[in-house]
Amino acid sequence: MGKPTGFKEFKRKTEPYRNAMERLLDYKEIYTPHEETALSTQGARCMDCGVPFCQSDEGCPVYNLIPEWNDLVYHGRWQDALERLHKTNNFPEFTGRVCPAPCEGSCVLGINEPAVTIKNIECAIIDKGFENGWVVANPPTYRSGKKVAVVGSGPAGLAAAAQLNLAGHDVTVYERDDRIGGLLMYGIPNMKLEKDVVDRRVDLLRAEGVKFVVNADVGGKGKKAVSVESLLDTNDALLLATGATTPRDLKIPNREGNGIHFAMEFLLKNTESLLDSELTDGDYISAKDKDVLVIGGGDTGTDCIGTSLRHGCKSLANFEIMPRPGAERPADNPWPLWPKIYRVDYGHEEAAQKFGEDPRVYSISGKEFVRDESGKLMGINTVEVDLHFKEIPGTVKFWKADLILLSIGFLGPEQYVSRQLDLELDSRSNYKAELGKFVTSNPKVFAAGDCRRGQSLVVRAIYEGRLVADAINSYLTA
Repeated sequence: MGKPTGFKEFKRKTEPYRNAMERLLDYKEIYTPHEETALSTQGARCMDCGVPFCQSDEGCPVYNLIPEWNDLVYHGRWQDALERLHKTNNFPEFTGRVCPAPCEGSCVLGINEPAVTIKNIECAIIDKGFENGWVVANPPTYRSGKKVAVVGSGPAGLAAAAQLNLAGHDVTVYERDDRIGGLLMYGIPNMKLEKDVVDRRVDLLRAEGVKFVVNADVGGKGKKAVSVESLLDTNDALLLATGATTPRDLKIPNREGNGIHFAMEFLLKNTESLLDSELTDGDYISAKDKDVLVIGGGDTGTDCIGTSLRHGCKSLANFEIMPRPGAERPADNPWPLWPKIYRVDYGHEEAAQKFGEDPRVYSISGKEFVRDESGKLMGINTVEVDLHFKEIPGTVKFWKADLILLSIGFLGPEQYVSRQLDLELDSRSNYKAELGKFVTSNPKVFAAGDCRRGQSLVVRAIYEGRLVADAINSYLTA
């Protein structure tokens, strides 16, 4: 694939982000425009490697036909590349922006050279497709008369809805927030995924016949409540794609009180206010002029860093209980596994530019939150830990903070829907549904995405959405 000697002739060159200090002044996407010639050269680096591990179990979770569209881009056949890309991925404009690219971690070239810039090429293909009008609504040619309700409009729910609609079923997606997109809309900040990108795809799905209902809290209470029993009664199948939205808490002394928030609460309110009023309504958790601590790493922690910086925080630190990774793979982390190495994401780069150093502090654990006599948050006492997470004596330290954001993962879906349906849960409190079958303990109810497998990547949610659509289609046509 690509140019036979391309991997020898050309070096890896990724598309740069916008200048860090400039992008801190707005909430626009951090990416720079695509350069077609440069991307064609990068496509030429794709090897005729025999076994393309980039699309194996250790590589792309949706099994993208990566060598094929790399070759097509190298030869300037962008519309053909788009066709190949859409064969496996409903929403490459999302994954091309927010996926950590496990495909690149398992690239065969990556054994001894920097991997092919797969993610950049994927994003460029779909962006070029929209720019040239190649991505258009494709409604089904017939209708089966079967009705499916999808609860949750994140990547799993949208992918399932797209596939079920294409199969001719009548699909309605229910979302408890005021905009469609779930995690894509309110969990990922605008600078990584501008919301008109999400709306553009939702508009296409709507044009293809998918129905959407917002402010619909299925199984909930209050004015937004939608009866889960009524959905079950009026549809031929019900899909739960509610995500893993129960945050993991840090239960140390003085947790209760103002100043400590879960990451998703912080990110959701910021994006909602940004979309509603460009933040002029003040209806969000502001980090302006505050000493901010983000506890927990990962993409969500980085997004909290980037958002806090854009608010104008006074200082910033990011705690991680794990030790700092090395620059190279450790011996127990061989190719083609995802490389556990030190990385600098957009938020880390921005913090370093503004404050002079990487905000991350490794091998550290919270002991207790510190409050004054009135209950006002003053900061946190921490302790250093060893490789086994045991406390190191004599390392207690106080960190001043006005705002602490908890980004330490999720425990599974909220259970008010499953309780009403009397669904069986697995050992991690997710909806119990076997991969491939996706049916829950109620034969009419299916589950897919993070609510079934636990917190994971957008690309894995898309894959499960596609697979569960196949399972539901088989159920409806049996």
